Amino acid sequence: MVPTLEIQYAGPVATLWMNRPEVHNAFNPQLIAELTTACRALDSNATVRVVILAGRGNNFSAGADLHWMKAAGQASVAENQEDARRLAAMLRTLAELRKPTIARVHGAALGGGLGLAAACDLCVASTQAVFATSEVRFGIIPATIGPYVIRAIGERQAYRYFQTAERIDARRAREIGLVHEVATPEDLDAKVQRLTDALLQGGPQAQAEAKNLIRVVAGQSMSDELMEDTARRIAALRATPEAREGLVAFLEKRSPAWIKPSLPAPLPAGDGREAGPDSDRSWT
Repeated sequence: MVPTLEIQYAGPVATLWMNRPEVHNAFNPQLIAELTTACRALDSNATVRVVILAGRGNNFSAGADLHWMKAAGQASVAENQEDARRLAAMLRTLAELRKPTIARVHGAALGGGLGLAAACDLCVASTQAVFATSEVRFGIIPATIGPYVIRAIGERQAYRYFQTAERIDARRAREIGLVHEVATPEDLDAKVQRLTDALLQGGPQAQAEAKNLIRVVAGQSMSDELMEDTARRIAALRATPEAREGLVAFLEKRSPAWIKPSLPAPLPAGDGREAGPDSDRSWT
């Protein structure tokens, strides 16, 4: 079985390359399984500080593979539920990595592809990127990707795009919160590298705890319990070796121990050209 995923390492940075360019990196059970396994392995790899998700060929990901969708249409409800659970587990594994994650989006990110971009902590998109939650056009809904897309764009925008399935260009995607940075195709990797460099300046334990803090605090109203929880969190971190090293390094005007010498950026994807897939694919 030919792998559908490549992992490329550049020092503390791991890039996950979805490698099904002939079908626009569309999901199938193999790619879902390989993404899940890779994310779990990288999460437990202490040498990896940042994870980048990218796609080979002309597009980031066009959603679900057409052959998989056709087979799912003939399967039972129970079989479809198991399929959906595996996809949901993959997205959650990506979203809950303790390390910072960046989606490098070029070309199309449709359906589940948009879900991958939303599940990452940061999203950098080419000016030629296009997004859509196209599920309703297949008579289904963006269910498993829903929590991550709504987290990114908010409930109000979700009411529009979950129902219209409109295509969203990179500029609009940034306006609604789906994308953090937009770059020309030629500058896309440089923009990803700049964010990667910024992430590598932070303490790895602090970044993991910052991600957890956001998940706990988001959407909550201030209360005595929440105030006490945040106080406990910062007090616990202040006593860690990482925090002590960070403070001493600041006072001594040097870099903390977790900052390593600069390393070359991951290689760019394919030929860098972008073109939309011949059809929207979604099974999320």
